[in-house]
Amino acid sequence: MILRSARETMRPATTLTGMSTSRRRMLLAAAVLSGIIGLAACSAAPGSSPAPTSSGPPAWVAGDVTPPEGRVIGTGMVLDAAGDVELCLGAVAESYPPQCSGVPVDGWTWDGIDGNDTSGDATWGMYAAYGTYDGHRYTITDPPIMLALYDSVAPVDPANGVEGTTSAADLARVQDELSTTLGTDALSVWTERGYVWVQVVWDDGSLQDAVDDAYGDDVVLVTSALREID
Repeated sequence: MILRSARETMRPATTLTGMSTSRRRMLLAAAVLSGIIGLAACSAAPGSSPAPTSSGPPAWVAGDVTPPEGRVIGTGMVLDAAGDVELCLGAVAESYPPQCSGVPVDGWTWDGIDGNDTSGDATWGMYAAYGTYDGHRYTITDPPIMLALYDSVAPVDPANGVEGTTSAADLARVQDELSTTLGTDALSVWTERGYVWVQVVWDDGSLQDAVDDAYGDDVVLVTSALREID
């Protein structure tokens, strides 16, 4: 038997320096590819969401909205100030008498209607009012119901029970931009459940399309204060 010396039997560990150029390139390419795959996996992790895109404020004009075809119902304060009647669908000033900037109402009468208060030349009360809406004015079609006696139907959840994934910082940015852009055309703009919510008097779908185009899907949800019943 021939015994080899330790120097002859031990081989040095292979290093990149000792490798051929082609093998070094293969190992480096594999390492780069592994890093790219890892980054992609992180970016697609559950619960993550890309930042909302923005091509500028949504292009939308409330006066161009197609009004509902049939009857609708609106709930809120009906305020009659010296014969000028409004349906207050947004904020109401806590003054006495109260004040609001609502939808002008035609065909309203206080005859036979309970649940109202009067101060000076102002009369008001909380009601569910049936009527038609032409995009500017609300015309009463049926006797109103005191809001305390009205059995409302739960509105459809536009989020379908799914929580939004947009970051709080991005939601705040979009909320501020929409509040400025829509102004008084928006009854309310707020953040909740991972979305920016916008309520307007009536949206025929054009505002929802506009905010989707501006910020991407599932960032802003639009609701209408008036609800179709026909």
